[in-house]
This record gives sequence, structure tokens and C-alpha cells, in this order.
Amino acid sequence: MEYEPRTPDTTTTPENEKQEQLKTIAIRVEEGLHAQLRFIAQLSGTTITDEIRTAIERRIAAAQTDPAIIAKAEQARQEIEREAAARAAAIAGFMGAPAVAAAVEAPTTNAPRARRTTKTTTNS
Repeated sequence: MEYEPRTPDTTTTPENEKQEQLKTIAIRVEEGLHAQLRFIAQLSGTTITDEIRTAIERRIAAAQTDPAIIAKAEQARQEIEREAAARAAAIAGFMGAPAVAAAVEAPTTNAPRARRTTKTTTNS
């Protein structure tokens, strides 16, 4: 199985839209490793890309159950939350706490609802 470059398809189909969401990863591997991977793909009836994708998916699945990685992910989440709280505090200090509190409490689902509330308040 040799690599055959694909020409871009300009028609818009659900399959093309899915492809637009893909990211390309380029890696360099030793010639021997490449030959082995190509041979495995050939024996499996797949492509080198499929074999690499499968290996990546397996690694991600294993990482999601690895206690050390889970602990590091939790630390990263906590750090993100601390940074977000610090930014919110900085904004509150800049704009004033009441302005930030009002923005947080305001409905965010749809604008017409907020307008109706304002009209009711004005007509009262």
C-alpha cells in the first residue's frame, strides 16, 4: 500500500464537513519503524494512517484510566479555576463588583427575555 495524495473535493457533503474538522499531525519516524508499520498495515488491510490513528486512540483510552495522568489533569483543572477566579477578581476591581455581579446574574439564554423584563419594569 503506497501513499496516494488526495485531491481536495470542492463539493460540500456531510463527509467533507467532517473532514474539515480533522487536524493533520506530521511525525518523523525511523525508516525501519516506517517499514514495520507499513507492513502491519498491509497485512491488516488498512493504511498507515489507520494504524497510527488506532494507536493514538488506544493511548488516549489508556491515559484516561491512568491514576497519575488523572491526578495531573485534576491539578490542571484546579489551576485553570484559580486563574479564572483571579481574572474575575481583577475585572471586578476594574469595573466594580456590582457591575460584575449584575453581568453574572443576567440571563444569558436569550436577549428578548431580558428586554421583556426591562419593559415590564419601565411600565410599572
